[in-house]
Amino acid sequence: MIVFDNLWVLMKEKGVSTYQLREKCGIDSKTIRRLRANDNMETKTLNKLCAVLSCEIGDIAKYVPDDPA
Repeated sequence: MIVFDNLWVLMKEKGVSTYQLREKCGIDSKTIRRLRANDNMETKTLNKLCAVLSCEIGDIAKYVPDDPA
């Protein structure tokens, strides 16, 4: 599973709010909710996030193996 925990840490470090993401990136509140829930994201959205935060994809997302059931 891909998790976006690093995104929230990086945003806090850079002083960027979700409001600013919506205004600077054009990311809507539905997408913000999907990021918080670690739902699937379009690469277009990830590209926008990396551009506005001046970071690499690994700075905002991390792969965590699913627990085997």
